[in-house]
Amino acid sequence: MNSIHRNMYTQGLYRPQHGGILGGVCAGLARRFGIGATMMRLIFMITLIVIPGSQILIYPVLWLLMPKESSAAYGSYSSPTNSMR
Repeated sequence: MNSIHRNMYTQGLYRPQHGGILGGVCAGLARRFGIGATMMRLIFMITLIVIPGSQILIYPVLWLLMPKESSAAYGSYSSPTNSMR
């Protein structure tokens, strides 16, 4: 599980310590793709209406797989900017 967390963190996929509503998944995805968290939540809701059910499975999986930002702050993972150099 640590290797999955490390890979996701180095790709910029992590749940922020502040700004998340339920689990921080949408806020983390929004930060990774450079859009606002509200916009990501809106996209999530629209896709839930268009393709019902799939997000209900995807969200908890991402919640488990995406590391918390606080884990990264304690030095568990290398910085995403350092790993891309």
